[in-house]
Amino acid sequence: EELGFYYVGPVDGHDLTQLVPILRNLRDTDQGPILLHVITEKGHGYKPAEAAGDKYHAVAKFNVVTGEQKKAPPGPPSWTNIFARELVDRAATDSRITAITAAMPSGTGLDKFAAKFPDRFFDVGIAEQHAVTFAAGMATEGLRPFCAIYSTFLQRAYDQVMHDVVLQKLPVRFAIDRAGLVGADGATHAGSFDIAYLGCLPGMTIMAPSDEIELLNMTATACEFDEGPIALRYPRGNTYGLELPAKGEIIQIGKGRIVREMGQQSGREKGGIAILSLGPRLEEALKAADQLAAHGLPPTVADARFAKPLDTQLVEQLARDHAVLITIEEGSVGGFGSLVAQHLSQTGLLDHVRLRTMTLPDTFIDHDSQFEQYNTARLNAPHIVQTALKALGIVEQQSSSVRMASGV
Repeated sequence: EELGFYYVGPVDGHDLTQLVPILRNLRDTDQGPILLHVITEKGHGYKPAEAAGDKYHAVAKFNVVTGEQKKAPPGPPSWTNIFARELVDRAATDSRITAITAAMPSGTGLDKFAAKFPDRFFDVGIAEQHAVTFAAGMATEGLRPFCAIYSTFLQRAYDQVMHDVVLQKLPVRFAIDRAGLVGADGATHAGSFDIAYLGCLPGMTIMAPSDEIELLNMTATACEFDEGPIALRYPRGNTYGLELPAKGEIIQIGKGRIVREMGQQSGREKGGIAILSLGPRLEEALKAADQLAAHGLPPTVADARFAKPLDTQLVEQLARDHAVLITIEEGSVGGFGSLVAQHLSQTGLLDHVRLRTMTLPDTFIDHDSQFEQYNTARLNAPHIVQTALKALGIVEQQSSSVRMASGV
């Protein structure tokens, strides 16, 4: 009130006979700035929610009477569970590993870590800024903190990421869940911008796995990486059902890989198409490669693995050996494709290759299935095919035949 606010409260937010008249009175008053203090309890009045650790924050279909949630059909584990599995395994032999989340222990998979290592798990509530600074403090004392936060929520702590972690070159591990489009959660939860907003920060390492084995490897790599901040971004949903090794392997920082060589299929060494994928779009890139190969245009397909540091040797090799280079990512304009374009422009190689960057469009995408969202974003296999053909100047007749083969 000393600041000039008209303060009302605290008010029981579950007592509507009290709350509604107060709201009506405040609506009609001319008191100036008003601060209404309402106290509620999440899950209040529904016993199953009150008893649940997350108070039914995110639920599947459930029986209203019993509160029993419908179990998901059997299938491959989620990306989140793969991350949690490797982190728990590594923490069993490394007491320096700690885990921090901001009110999302089950959403980030850290509930499994908490069950095994309660003394090394910290849920700071809906306070992402504190989570990041807290992790930075741990890192200064030689611990290996994992700060697991959804991509869209890490935006809230951007100042702390920059000043408390990056500027001091502290080895905080950012496990960025829900990277890319997220389906039914819609635009508010889409992890569209983290490559762009982290990629511009000096000394930041950014990894993106293309499948669950890569996720195991990158989680293991983050555990051992003490040279500065490192981010691991992975999507919402289930993985591909690949057979998993017992544990992840350490991979070389800033090193991508060739997944499919154009020359092995066509016998040509120069010209043609190269597709450089960052993250899970690799599956669609390989589908596009099959469709292009069926029309005599087999491309080289590469998995970048790292947005930063960029594998400049791989990028330069692809640019030198191909007429067209397509980058694709589950992120906004200003991300991985921009980093590739910047490097090629500085080396002069941009003058010798037709670069096409495929990113999320410069708009928010509405709720839908993830597949349909990526259709809307034009980041599925048929769109890669069309981008390649257009870059090569293929006549519309041939382009149409490829679209028909692609089901578009």
